[in-house]
Amino acid sequence: MQAKQMMLGLMASAVLGGSVAVGGYKLLEPERQVSPQAIAADPNVRYTSELRSSTYEVPEGLNFVAAASAVTPAVVHVMTEYAPKMTQNDAVRMDPFLRQFFGDDFNQGQRPQSGPQIGSGSGVIIAANGYIVTNNHVIDKADKIEVVLDDKRKYKAELVGADPTTDLAVLKVQADNLPFVRYGSSDDVKVGEWVLAVGNPFNLNSTVTAGIISAKGRNINILQREDRMGVEAFLQTDAVVNPGNSGGALVNLKGDLIGINSAIASRTGSFEGYSFAVPSSIVSKVVDDLLKYKVVQRALLGVNIREVDATLASEKKLASLNGVYVVGLSKNSAAADAGLKEGDIITEINGVKVNTSSQLQEQVARFRPGDKIKIAYLREGKERNAGATLRNATGTTDVIREEIASSIEYEGAKFAPLTRQEMNKLDLEGGAKISGVRGSNFKETGIGDGFIITRIDKNKVAKPQDVKRYLEEAKNNQGALVEGIYPDGRKAYYPIGQAE
Repeated sequence: MQAKQMMLGLMASAVLGGSVAVGGYKLLEPERQVSPQAIAADPNVRYTSELRSSTYEVPEGLNFVAAASAVTPAVVHVMTEYAPKMTQNDAVRMDPFLRQFFGDDFNQGQRPQSGPQIGSGSGVIIAANGYIVTNNHVIDKADKIEVVLDDKRKYKAELVGADPTTDLAVLKVQADNLPFVRYGSSDDVKVGEWVLAVGNPFNLNSTVTAGIISAKGRNINILQREDRMGVEAFLQTDAVVNPGNSGGALVNLKGDLIGINSAIASRTGSFEGYSFAVPSSIVSKVVDDLLKYKVVQRALLGVNIREVDATLASEKKLASLNGVYVVGLSKNSAAADAGLKEGDIITEINGVKVNTSSQLQEQVARFRPGDKIKIAYLREGKERNAGATLRNATGTTDVIREEIASSIEYEGAKFAPLTRQEMNKLDLEGGAKISGVRGSNFKETGIGDGFIITRIDKNKVAKPQDVKRYLEEAKNNQGALVEGIYPDGRKAYYPIGQAE
């Protein structure tokens, strides 16, 4: 229940607003005269951005004026528009079979939405040529995205890429010579340090609030996913953040970007004392990957870990509470190849101490598959060191490319990927739309043309290729249960036996 209460802070900002624009991509700055296309085509380019320390010196005494004036022009208001979604009530109203029995007045009084939904958030400009960082939940499934600058200029924004595992997204507007924010190093931020949050809470443009860093490496379990790949190592602050601040800037007193405001811990949906930001160490890596590859290169160590507490220390007779305990390792993982074993205690990654799962996760998340890291660990009380080459989710060091769904033919029918508009209207994350049923091996199943397959047995269908894979696997069993939805919102289930 507590996690759901915290989620309010993140999701409410998706409706009311919240996005951030970040600045400081050295290779994207106009003076370097290097185009994004040239960067993406060059495999030797490491990062398009770098963490930095500002050259600006904070005046004597506490002063927020300089940082606020430097950052505010580069924080934008992100406006989103969503087409009306199909509801169960709409589906019943459109079902001609039910209308025969209940008449056109059935479900009267529950009208479908008459117009588009509007959302609002914040964003941070990170490059003078129009690249903007925000939260994924601010723009997720939006049909239209616009950004409004502090000086009231308005631009249509295109989505460059998004990463739900870190709740980050990159937008692009067609403009030059824009104000932008440079990255600061979140690694150097200290608990107790003053910070500013800049965004657009409750549609109040260019709002600046102040607070301190309350904690680092905080995991609040709001990015939980089916694949367990959510990355959480938030900076926790007491700077006031409300719905609409999501995607906005968290900066130090030098005006350097140290985080993207993403969530609040709240029982009401409004600020109650603590807010959370994605640290710039993760932001810069994710943005880099989205610009170069359109998809984040997720590096994995391949260990199952448990934080060391008094109970575990007593049970395993450990001499210290430092580090994270290795419960298990994946086969052919980076950790296994490096010589780690169950029962080892990882204490450092590249010289940085790790005492929690989120701290370990943060250190690994800033690397790509193929990168090498140094691991310090304890085995039977003795200090050891190892080098590990990180891998991707498939167990290789290859770069993962964006997979573009395409139409396929299978058993005489055609399966097509869904358009973005179809997914938004039906609130789907993917699926495969069937056509040509009459001339196919599916003609006796009862499936109609236009039916969108979303699951086969317990397997989620994201693209047409999934249909072929899961149905081929089902041929060795007693058949499969196909689940899906029609374009008018009607859900249906069809048992499919072995193909002839």
